[in-house]
Amino acid sequence: MEKNLDIITIGESLIELSSDTHLSEADCLKKYYGGDALAAAVAAAREGSNVGFITRVGEDVFKDYLVKSWKDEGLDISQVKSAPDPNGVYFIARPGGCKKEFAYYRKRIAPSRLSIDDISEEYISNSKVVYASGVTQSLSISAKEAVSAAFKFAKENDVTTAYDPNYSSKITTPENAREDFNSIINNVDILFMSAKYDTVNILEIDSLENIMKKIWDMGVSVIVIKDSNAGGYYTGYNGNIIFSELYAQDLI
Repeated sequence: MEKNLDIITIGESLIELSSDTHLSEADCLKKYYGGDALAAAVAAAREGSNVGFITRVGEDVFKDYLVKSWKDEGLDISQVKSAPDPNGVYFIARPGGCKKEFAYYRKRIAPSRLSIDDISEEYISNSKVVYASGVTQSLSISAKEAVSAAFKFAKENDVTTAYDPNYSSKITTPENAREDFNSIINNVDILFMSAKYDTVNILEIDSLENIMKKIWDMGVSVIVIKDSNAGGYYTGYNGNIIFSELYAQDLI
């Protein structure tokens, strides 16, 4: 069957309010939008892929801005539903020469209402790749169930699944992250991990070779481990491990 969508991503969208100076000193904040699953969707769309985005959007003053932005990026938002909750927001500052400042406000937001009811098997089967992250799972129990359902439908319909734990101590704990990881890993084809955050907090393994072997034994075909200390990433596939340098190390 011909697939109409190259990629479907599932997750949250947040309003971004940013500044180039310290937040305590900023007189003006620039408005944008963010969220890891949305960022992946937009990046793929800008590279020419047909991308679908599944989320819940809040019925607040930012709703029209968000929906219009997604349409302008060319995303298929036919599966986006609204919810009577606010949209999440985060503040970020990148003062020159100083450590990045960051603050999340994402409790009881619209995307946390994601559930199995938002996942259409027909829609999933019409794609080539389905992507979600641990950030999506951390939104709520129902969102975690939605990700599991999407990956289950994908595997049953020969759709490739891609997953990134994307661990952050600001939104979850190592214990919860491991639970979310273990709940999805049996249905994952491509796994992205960070050596700085994911492998340490979720797998509790330092050795690259042991990490690769453990994940391969779980049935994952392709593993990509980002390593900021090495300035690149390791790709494990078919028993081989290949290192590639990043063009911009600050992307890790």
